[in-house]
Amino acid sequence: MTLLDLLGRRMALRVLWELSNANAPLTFRELEAAAETNPSVLNKRLKELRDTQIVEHCKEGYCLTSEGRSLVALILPLHAWSESWASKLRTER
Repeated sequence: MTLLDLLGRRMALRVLWELSNANAPLTFRELEAAAETNPSVLNKRLKELRDTQIVEHCKEGYCLTSEGRSLVALILPLHAWSESWASKLRTER
């Protein structure tokens, strides 16, 4: 599985986003509520993200691994660019 395939799956980026913005590990139910998803999809994404060592589970809940934090740091400039791009599109209409 390639990274873009993984990140393109439903809710994968949302899970990363919610975990990156959390001040502490999130339980399954907390993550489910924060990501506004259902348990089935969340279970699948968490399994894939854990298998690829981007997310880990500890006794307190789910959190990003050091690789996961590095990945989010790489995604943040893309997010900033997309916000700027969306703003330009809105003003041109």
